[in-house]
Amino acid sequence: MTLRHAPFEESWDFSIGLKPIAPDAWLEGGENDPAGRKAPLLRDHPQVVWGEAEGSRPAQAEAAALVEAALGLQGLAAEPPPLLAAALRVSDDLVLLERRDGVWRVTAVSLSAPTFFAATDVLGRSLAEIHGPVTGFSERFLARVERIFDSLRPDLILQRRNWSVVNSPEPFTPDPAPMRAKIPQIAPEAAAEALFLRVERQTLRRLPQTGAALFTIRVWLDPLSALAADPPRLAAFARAWRAAAADFRAYKRLPLYDELVASFLRAHGESHSVNAG
Repeated sequence: MTLRHAPFEESWDFSIGLKPIAPDAWLEGGENDPAGRKAPLLRDHPQVVWGEAEGSRPAQAEAAALVEAALGLQGLAAEPPPLLAAALRVSDDLVLLERRDGVWRVTAVSLSAPTFFAATDVLGRSLAEIHGPVTGFSERFLARVERIFDSLRPDLILQRRNWSVVNSPEPFTPDPAPMRAKIPQIAPEAAAEALFLRVERQTLRRLPQTGAALFTIRVWLDPLSALAADPPRLAAFARAWRAAAADFRAYKRLPLYDELVASFLRAHGESHSVNAG
């Protein structure tokens, strides 16, 4: 098994890490029937999966047109809302932001693979409000992120990636509590298959007509056993786990998995303490 993304090779602290990508690399795909996964979630968890603010339909329609063009399709849906229709055709989650009241706010959001949040948690909120729980975000990153949004050109698509470790293969995890409650039940020798690398591949682009911004989130999950088959990446993961900044480890709840990850690393020739400097 080969990992598609390994952001732990690059960073083990909070980082903006935005890099330009080619337009044809915008949506990665990799799923035969996104609607087959997303539609039941929309039916069973509507408040978690979808939300839109009043007045967002023009920007939604423009975002949907970009998705339609990228997929080589026409007429994503005859019924609104347009962003939801587009989201049902792609693996990515789609988040629309518009500048309102002097700040960038989420005005429409489709979530099928939320990492510990729901649509109701972000709809109508500003970048500062959304990232408030991230230690040091306001001081270290907020002003820079807002400048990126303000100055982003329509012909530029940016990408970033982040990573964490979880004990569930499910992309749909709006609430981490049920998953984390099962950690004590995991035997150390089962860590390779019970723990997963959860990678978010995110993109950001500007909509030329409305000036809105479209943020995409594509979640990839691989068991830690995938690292065992890739020694260089196993070594990179071990280094990242040991060197991760304290704030990063706390926010990602990595200490919950220290004993299990230590067992996994020892079983695969990485015998140093996961907390070593």
